Amino acid sequence: MRDMSDGKTQDWQALSELTRGRPIVVERVRLADSGVAIEGAFELPRLAQLSAEDQVFVAAFVRSHGSIKEMEQVFGVSYPTIKARLNRIAAGLEFVETVPEAQRSEAGADDVLARLARGEISAAEAISELEGR
Repeated sequence: MRDMSDGKTQDWQALSELTRGRPIVVERVRLADSGVAIEGAFELPRLAQLSAEDQVFVAAFVRSHGSIKEMEQVFGVSYPTIKARLNRIAAGLEFVETVPEAQRSEAGADDVLARLARGEISAAEAISELEGR
């Protein structure tokens, strides 16, 4: 995160305040080092759609390596307050699936076979569950 005195950060904070969480669409992106511009309709990532205050909070959380104890000291608030804010922010973010479908299917099949081996389900139930995947 840039120093808060940086003009670009101030511009971003002003934009965040202007939009107040409403959806915005970026229509032009220019690569600063080459001058190449791309036009279209681009939705900002969810992290960029957070309020300026929540962006600062997330950056501080990452900088503290996820230490809620350190966050308590930085923001001068209690553990439940930090936890509540994290939960509120997390609820508004969509998470990218990091486990490929093939691995999920394999893991699911392993679970079915393990339950079958423990006698928790019948062979017919195991076959039904495996076919349903």
